[in-house]
Amino acid sequence: MQASLPDQILSTALLGVFLAPILADNSISEQNKGNVGGDSHQTVSIDRQSQTVNVDNNNGWHSWNTIFDYGKGYIATRHFASKKCIISKIDPHIMPDVTTLPQVIKEKQKNHAREPPSKQITYMVSHKRITNLAPYGKGIEAMCKGIPAYAAYEVRRPSFYYYSGSCFNAGILWIVGINYCGETVEA
Repeated sequence: MQASLPDQILSTALLGVFLAPILADNSISEQNKGNVGGDSHQTVSIDRQSQTVNVDNNNGWHSWNTIFDYGKGYIATRHFASKKCIISKIDPHIMPDVTTLPQVIKEKQKNHAREPPSKQITYMVSHKRITNLAPYGKGIEAMCKGIPAYAAYEVRRPSFYYYSGSCFNAGILWIVGINYCGETVEA
């Protein structure tokens, strides 16, 4: 007896959820009870072979998912509250390399260093929608498919003060603080 299409899709999705941490080179999980406003849980999965890092931040309505595709040089964040995807270039001066990231995270965890990240980056989100996701890599294309996707551009702090709208933070544990700002990130 052959399974129905919805059963096949559910089985495939569940298989992906359970196999992803096993197939990744490193999977780092952190429970953060120190956040103002509640608990959050962040999981970082690193796959050196495909040069990708997947970060899942589970914090209720403020949850998000980020993929760093080092091979293509892009980062994409799916913000669940705004139901949008934001794509930008990886800044190699801010973001640790995929090969050194596991050690940087483990050092932070070992030292219990839960202070704000020393490295911060701010992106201004464009109003222009991205219609073709293929150039950004298969992982980003799959994550952003079916929802509005927007390009974001790095801004330096001094030129950023004119903006007074909405921002959200999508940082990796206590390593890098990533801020996305603009009207398109508002829920």
